[in-house]
Amino acid sequence: MHIQTSDQERLAMGFGGYTCNWGTHMCGLYETEQERDEIIFGFLLQGDLQGDQLLYCPSERSAENFKSDWAQAYPEFAGHPDDPARFTLQEPRTLYFPDGVFSPWKMDAGLDQFYRQSQQGGPRNIRATAEMVWALSAIPGVEHLMAYESRLNYFIPGKPWISICLYNVCRFSGATVMNVLRTHPFVISQGVISKNPYFQNPDDWLRRNAPEFLPPGVERGKDG
Repeated sequence: MHIQTSDQERLAMGFGGYTCNWGTHMCGLYETEQERDEIIFGFLLQGDLQGDQLLYCPSERSAENFKSDWAQAYPEFAGHPDDPARFTLQEPRTLYFPDGVFSPWKMDAGLDQFYRQSQQGGPRNIRATAEMVWALSAIPGVEHLMAYESRLNYFIPGKPWISICLYNVCRFSGATVMNVLRTHPFVISQGVISKNPYFQNPDDWLRRNAPEFLPPGVERGKDG
């Protein structure tokens, strides 16, 4: 089944028989490890087979545990997660708060650098996914996580990039999950991908909730 997510080229998601389009930002909501891994393993395996650049941030398990699980699931590709030309595996601290503080501005810069480096050898599609439970820790700046999620909707469109942000609904509050829905235009729930009716344009969400993270040139309005 095809879900039209942008005007860019199609890609196979690797699970559920779905295809969508590059330039897409999704949230994946799950309750069990099985639900989580059906998304992660299918998504990354499909990208590996197609030669995409893969970025994965495990949080509910270590990178080493992921490599072990991957090797067990796909023994013919066991060494691929150790190949930086295929995989970039980063622990949450390395990706999200390398200096001990989470900052949407620094995330913008870091992802832009990753994107530019990925394209140096020619056009390359990027699949990124991360388990977001790291954000339940008392990390300075983590209160700005949803501003970062909203700002991804400026960064990803128009690029050969798709991100799936994975949220364990058994561990996050209902209020947080609602903000996750407001900052992701598409949602994966119980293995089904759908357009998210709760999504808010980043200009609107940021204007109401985090006007300090609006991009230059966007008016803050009465609420800002």
